[in-house]
Parts: sequence; C-alpha cells; structure tokens
Amino acid sequence: MKLAQKLVIGYYKTKLNIFSKLSTRKAAEKAFELFCTPFAFEKKKLPPVFEKAEKLHLKFETYDLVGYRWNHPQAKKAMILHGFSSTVKKFDHFVMPLIKKGYEVIAFDAPAHGDSSGKTINGFQYRDMIDAVYNRFGPVHSFIAHSFGGLALSLFMEEQQYQDHKKIVLIAPASETNRAVDTFAAFLNINDEVKEEMHKIIFEKSGRTSDEISILHAAKKMKADVLWIHDEEDDVTPWADAEKVKAMNYPNFQFMLTKGLGHRRIYRDNKVKKAVMEFL
Repeated sequence: MKLAQKLVIGYYKTKLNIFSKLSTRKAAEKAFELFCTPFAFEKKKLPPVFEKAEKLHLKFETYDLVGYRWNHPQAKKAMILHGFSSTVKKFDHFVMPLIKKGYEVIAFDAPAHGDSSGKTINGFQYRDMIDAVYNRFGPVHSFIAHSFGGLALSLFMEEQQYQDHKKIVLIAPASETNRAVDTFAAFLNINDEVKEEMHKIIFEKSGRTSDEISILHAAKKMKADVLWIHDEEDDVTPWADAEKVKAMNYPNFQFMLTKGLGHRRIYRDNKVKKAVMEFL
C-alpha cells in the first residue's frame, strides 16, 4: 500500500472515530457514503482495442455514462461489467474473442468509475444502470461480470421475466452484502453499533435487508445458464460465500474453481478466458 493511501485511510479512520463519539447515526451515514465511494485509480493508456471502439454516451439519473461498442450490428450481443473501483478498460482481452464468436460487444463504465461521472455508487444503482443500457442498446444475450458487477447483474437478472437462451459468466462475484459491510467495517475499525446502523441505512434505501442483497437470494430467480468462476484463495470475495450457492445445486449453475489467481488475476488468466469463450 502506497504512503498516500495509508494517509487517506488513517484520515478516514480518525474522522469516523470522532463522528461515532458524537453520533452513531452520523458516523454510519459517513461510513455508508465512504462504503459507496470507489477509490481513485491511476488512469492508464487506453488499450488498443478501445481505440477502435464506437464510443457511446448515456444519461442515467444524474450521471453521464461513457461506454464502448464493437462489431455493431449483430444478432447476438454481449455486455461486459467491471467491479468496484475498476473500469471496463481492464477487460480488453475479452473483446476480440467475443467478436470472433459473432457477438456485438457493449461495455460501460459504471457511475463513479472510469470515464463516467459521479462520486458514489451502490448495488441498486449499478443494477438500474444495467437495465438502462440493456433497454437502450440491447437486448443482450450474454454477460461477463466481475466482482461487484456480478452482484449488480444478479440483482438485475432476478427481475427479468424472460431469461431463455441467455448466458451469464460470473467471475469472482461479490455475492454477499453482509460480507462486504463486515470487511469494510473491519478495515476501518468501525464499531458494531455504527455497523448495525449502516445495515439500517441499507434497508431504508433499498427496502431489503443486507442478507437479501446477495446472489444467494437472487439465484433462485435466475433462470439463465450461469458459469461461476472463483479462486479458492480469493481474499476479497471468499470462496466460502460462493459455496453457499453451489450447495443449492441449481441445474443452470456450473462452477469452475481455480487456485492461486486471487481476486484480480483470475479474469486475465488464459485458461479462464478459454473457459468463458467455450461456455458462451
């Protein structure tokens, strides 16, 4: 971790500690805002395949979204969805293989990510963004989603009435909101009272408890064919959470377990890419 990042984290720990002594609710509100705020990342050079893309723009709520499209128009369409504090530009290696399989490819930076505007995002906003892109540029037949994008996609799919012939690839998805809150709270030394108040805020904003905002909850309504790829050493979205879904034995879900790739190297692994393309 870089010194600048350590200083920022130290600042937020101190700030939240002060707020918690004054008001549990105010501390929870600040903590929830931070929970929904992607950390800044260095902008890298645009991957060559993105230089050949058609650039797309979409107004969504108060956000100006930036996206990319290749191989338009085609009968089949695929959408790529990135994770928290990430960008679709990190998934450039999927574009040409999808095109070779005859797909039109669509990829948008989520609100507060990449070239799209905004400062915060939550799972339901990401879900609604997927819906907006789907309605404007779809219908979409296949999806590749990593981490937070996987949770948002699952929240989207559980509300879709028609899922016949659709395919979903979930790569190390963030499957449990409870887990995400617990990890966040532990990282910033947030006490149990503030954490519990964060769960109340989530319910107030979504109408759902944190444990209902999960792939485990959504999976029973997901009828599309699903390939779930996870690493057993993932320390961000643990395999133990994925196992809960696997234990349900849904006939439309299949699982691929890797070892030693962690949470981020997994989506750039050649064997993983090959498995994804064979599935799609």
